[in-house]
Amino acid sequence: MQHMLEKFEQRFAELDQMLGDPEIIRDQKRRHKIAKEHADLGKIVALYRKVKRLEAEIEENRNLLLEKDEEIRNLAKEEIDYLTQEKEGVERELKNSLLPKDPSDEKNILLEIRAGTGGDEAGLFAADMFRMYGKCAEMNGWRVDILSRNFTGVGGLKEIIALIEGDKVYSKLKFESGVHRVQRIPETESQGRIHTSAVTVAILPEADEIEVEIDPDDLRVDVFRSSGPGGQSVNTTDSAVRIAHIPTGLVVTCQDEKSQHKNKAKAMKVLRAKVLDKLEREQHKEISEKRRALVGSGDRSERIRTYNFPQGRVTDHRIGLTLYKLDEVLEGHLQELIDSLNTHYQAETLRGQKPER
Repeated sequence: MQHMLEKFEQRFAELDQMLGDPEIIRDQKRRHKIAKEHADLGKIVALYRKVKRLEAEIEENRNLLLEKDEEIRNLAKEEIDYLTQEKEGVERELKNSLLPKDPSDEKNILLEIRAGTGGDEAGLFAADMFRMYGKCAEMNGWRVDILSRNFTGVGGLKEIIALIEGDKVYSKLKFESGVHRVQRIPETESQGRIHTSAVTVAILPEADEIEVEIDPDDLRVDVFRSSGPGGQSVNTTDSAVRIAHIPTGLVVTCQDEKSQHKNKAKAMKVLRAKVLDKLEREQHKEISEKRRALVGSGDRSERIRTYNFPQGRVTDHRIGLTLYKLDEVLEGHLQELIDSLNTHYQAETLRGQKPER
């Protein structure tokens, strides 16, 4: 790793000089590319230089341990302990900065929540889950736009799809995909028995049109009249849109807007993300297997978390973490879970593979 870091430092110095070259300054496209590499390497080089500075200070204080004055020796020993602890923290940060970057981390996401086993109770919990992620988005300053939703007859949700836009949303929520199980006593349960139900969550990075080119000839578009909770009509025109992507068999429906045009635009946004997700899963099986070993595959059939109301606890089964903060978590306070999952992923990646760039 030492040799690699020295190479990075040399390259950083080269880029520094290149950014001052008049020829490169005139070429905006090339300058932008160099500036990005310079910024990315700058974070790593700054940490590396800090480690070297701390090592030099530790060595200076070790020399003071040879002094005859006992007070100087004691002060040097205290300083060595302090500097060593600081150096270890910077080295951890440096190792994490060398981890391979997920190209989707900067992206917005499509959040898809579906009621699973458990009947009406699953639909009610799906609504609770959407509220939880909505609160989390609000705390982080993210914007939530509902693209599609289907209600149950008791105020729950059969399915909801929403676009969440903001700073590095995918990097924060990418490990939320999977089966979320709830254990609680339904209001309709007269004998106080605990009911278990589940919802599935899928986190898909938003796909740009450049990333996924969809041939209009591969689409079958149907329009129909929107319906609301209980099946009642909410629109007198055929504004709802269903789009089927024939090559993949994926089907997306959107009926939240009164305008057919807006519903079609939203449906295409969802379809594009789902096509990208399907292609990536097929093309990167090794990555999926590696990720499964780390924090779970994100497969919708995999139970990742349990929300137990009688005990007031949340347990993430992938990393063995239990928090007795159910009320806080349901109010959107997910940071402790997010940080723990990311820390686990980083530790396993560092243990399982050499950093690459």
